[in-house]
Amino acid sequence: MVAGVRCQSMSEHAPFDSAKYRQVLGHFPTGVTVITAAPRGEPVGLAVGSFSSVSLDPPLVAFFPDRSSSSWPKIEAAGAFCVNILGEDQEDVCRRFAMKGDDKFAGLGWEAAAATGSPLLDGVIAWIDCEIHSAVDAGDHYCVMGLVKELDVTHDGPPLLFFRGGYGRFAI
Repeated sequence: MVAGVRCQSMSEHAPFDSAKYRQVLGHFPTGVTVITAAPRGEPVGLAVGSFSSVSLDPPLVAFFPDRSSSSWPKIEAAGAFCVNILGEDQEDVCRRFAMKGDDKFAGLGWEAAAATGSPLLDGVIAWIDCEIHSAVDAGDHYCVMGLVKELDVTHDGPPLLFFRGGYGRFAI
C-alpha cells in the first residue's frame, strides 16, 4: 500500500488478455543485462531485461526475476549481485544466461567484482556491483533492489536491446 492507496490483485479485476499485454509492452525497448552472483564461490547468473535505476540517495537499482527462476534463489542466498550491461555484440551471452542450465559460465571469461565477489563478465559495456537491499513479491516476479557498492563503464559502445520479441542494436 502506498500513501493510503489500496492495490487490487488481478483476481479482483475482469479477465486479462496477457497476449495483448506482451504485444503492447513489446513496443518498449529494454536494455539487456545479466545478473550474476557467487554463492559459496560458485558463479550463477540470469538474463534480465527488467532492470532500472531507482534512487540516487541512497544509490539503488532494481531488477525483476521470475518467481519460477532457479537462479534467483541462489543469487538471493549470496546476498549480493552484479549487473552486467551487455553490449550489442553479446547476444550469445544473453541467450546463454536466458536458458536453464547448470554451467552458463563454461568457456566465458569473468573476474570477481572487488566489493561482493560477484562475477563481472568480460566484454560488458558497464557493470554495477550491489548488495541486496530488499526483495518483495511483485505478481509472478520479485522486485529486487540492490544497494550500489561499486560501478564502472568498461568501454564505450552501444547496448544490446530487446524489442518486439527480438534483439537489436541502437543506431544514431
